[in-house]
Amino acid sequence: MTENKIPLQTISRSELRQLVRTQLQMLLEQNNLEGAKALLVPVQPVDIAEAIEGLPEAMQVIAFRLLSKAEAIEVYEYLDSSVQQSLIEEFKRQEVIDIVDKMSPDDRVRLFDELPAKVVRRLLEQLSPKERQATAQLLGYEPDTAGRIMTPEYISLKETVTIGETLERIRSLAKATEMIYYLYVTDAARRLTGIVSLRDLVISSPERTLGEIMTRDVVYVHTGTDQEEVARLIQRYDFLAVPIVDREQRLVGIVTVDDVIDILEEETTEDIYALGGGVQSGGDNYFQTDLLTVARKRVVWLFVLLLTNSVTATIISSQEVLLQRVVALAAFIPLLTGTGGNVGAQSSTVVIRGLNTDELKDLGVGQVVFREARAGALLGTILGVVATLWAYILVQDGNFLAPFSMYSFFIALSVGLSLIAIAILASIAGSALPFLFRSIGFDPALMSAPFITTAVDVLGVLIYFNIARVILKL
Repeated sequence: MTENKIPLQTISRSELRQLVRTQLQMLLEQNNLEGAKALLVPVQPVDIAEAIEGLPEAMQVIAFRLLSKAEAIEVYEYLDSSVQQSLIEEFKRQEVIDIVDKMSPDDRVRLFDELPAKVVRRLLEQLSPKERQATAQLLGYEPDTAGRIMTPEYISLKETVTIGETLERIRSLAKATEMIYYLYVTDAARRLTGIVSLRDLVISSPERTLGEIMTRDVVYVHTGTDQEEVARLIQRYDFLAVPIVDREQRLVGIVTVDDVIDILEEETTEDIYALGGGVQSGGDNYFQTDLLTVARKRVVWLFVLLLTNSVTATIISSQEVLLQRVVALAAFIPLLTGTGGNVGAQSSTVVIRGLNTDELKDLGVGQVVFREARAGALLGTILGVVATLWAYILVQDGNFLAPFSMYSFFIALSVGLSLIAIAILASIAGSALPFLFRSIGFDPALMSAPFITTAVDVLGVLIYFNIARVILKL
């Protein structure tokens, strides 16, 4: 941990970042390197990283070289992976090794995951034996698991160590350890037996042992645990870190809260992209990706939706005779399918969120679907009444003074009743499909949106035409 620096002035972080980036770019354009170096002195490493990311690529290397070696290592860990790779290509080999070797193991592994295998092998060979072993250990775990994102930099002690001895140990290891707010107590076989917080140490007598003050009921996770589950655990218990153990319950690392924030952002981004119809970021900044790559990632699901929506077009064309006799029915098809899609999207969104946050773990699938079906019926009734009145006015050409027309009323009633049925259908589909896709191993966020749209469009149009035939007796 580095000492906090005083910000340039009392302004928001976004304003500070913009100010630093603007002034830094101006100074670099003027080739005023001393001024640029002085500008960065009072700025926090994370803000320096974001300012560098906003510079033209040619200036990023120049700005990074202005930093001291210690600060460069910390700033590098905050940089986007694409910028990290770009800097690696520009640095001399020894400069790269100096930076990568001093990175924390979990951040180093995150960088290696983005680099070509050939580059990773070369960098691993150049690391110090200790760092090479730590990195190889993390790379040996499956991606997106606790083992892959943990850091082996923690402090573990035995129960017999006194508080005074522990504090001395903390002072000697603090600079080389990522987390000192929790101390982990292990037995002779390195099995996790307890945990002690820094607060407990400070308020305890120096003569007491860790065994006397430690908490034996430790919350931990295994190396193979999914990273999302680790994030939810830390979020639920408000931990600063959670210990990671292997199959033999031996302590092998910890996951810290800063890593969890990155995980939550990454997973949320993936879900948002998935809800957008299969748009995947691939870990890159979407708005910095070239248009051909963007189009390639988005076109697949758009083709799927194009083909499935052609089914709706086929159904509509098969009702040509009905539409010729009652042309007004065609005007309300977009209203019905659009509203149904919106209702289904709302249901799927709350269910997918509930699955991700474990809010639904105590509820059965039937309970959730039935609740959403009732919500759909209520929403459909409200919207159906409004749609019936609005449809009647439209069929009457907006003439409020025209005599009451039973024919126009039947058309409007067909629209209203169809909307109720479609809202119920959409709510059921929106709440049930995420459970279905999760049970067969697909991502609910990725699969639900297009299938809900298809189901509501196809079945909604069928429901609409059949209700109209019955009410209009055609």
